[in-house]
Amino acid sequence: MEKESFPEHHRSGYKRGYLNEDFLLFHLKDKKGDQLEYHYHDFYKIIVFLSGKVNYLIEGKTYPLQPRDILLVTNKDIHKAIIDINIPYERFVIWLKPAFLEKNSSPQTNLLSCFEKASREKRNLVRLDPESFHQLKNTLFELEAAWKDDSFGADIMKNTLLLHLVIYLNRVFSMSGETAYHAKQDKVIDQIVTYIGKNLRNELTIEILAEKFFISKSTLMHRFKEQTGYTVHNFILQKRLIAAGIQIRKGIPALEASYDCGFSDYSSFVRAFQRFYGMSPRQYKKEQSGSLLHDKPDSSILQ
Repeated sequence: MEKESFPEHHRSGYKRGYLNEDFLLFHLKDKKGDQLEYHYHDFYKIIVFLSGKVNYLIEGKTYPLQPRDILLVTNKDIHKAIIDINIPYERFVIWLKPAFLEKNSSPQTNLLSCFEKASREKRNLVRLDPESFHQLKNTLFELEAAWKDDSFGADIMKNTLLLHLVIYLNRVFSMSGETAYHAKQDKVIDQIVTYIGKNLRNELTIEILAEKFFISKSTLMHRFKEQTGYTVHNFILQKRLIAAGIQIRKGIPALEASYDCGFSDYSSFVRAFQRFYGMSPRQYKKEQSGSLLHDKPDSSILQ
């Protein structure tokens, strides 16, 4: 069996903290372009691209960003940004707890819909027309001002503006259909990535995938690595561990979560979980946290 290999922050016991707030807002402009590993986080992320030269890679798709682009990244998406450090990269970044959106949803309005659609349809980006983007930027600047304000009602104003923004994004993504910007992708590998995500509990091997998608094993391995940055084995393993972590946070017993996410041997699951998260499933459950952060925001999740 191929040895598990995780990004450096997992192998070294990536320092964990808490997203104590329901959401955080950052307005950044810099020329940082560290060569970062693919990563994921347990909160949702909104990136509003203002300027720069950036390719954003999400689940095997490459989005060459242009001004007026909005990206939604869910807590299941493995991703990274490739940045040209010669051009200032300006963007708004919002981190969001899924629980905050759930709490503010209603029977008629599911505020998580845009994220769920982005993840389900693997269309994480939409490009607004100039007028719509101008309106969006105004809301973001109002939110930024409210974030810095400490006068009466600032907390309510901040939450109101954030919810207004999320409602707008849901409307945009719900109507994005034909106008959504399509990423550069390898269609066969994209189909395989989608299939893996929907069949984590089933047996998944290179042989099975190659036969199902009428592709040779060697071609599959080469193109998959080229498109996603992962070997087939490691991609499946990490997606299973991410899915198991989400289930454990929801209160599902670790043993049940392990089998539901495709691990046939619980002891192997625990060892892989320990290497990936830096703690046992039992310790992970005790954290009762919806986020993975450094004590200070790390450059990878601010991209």
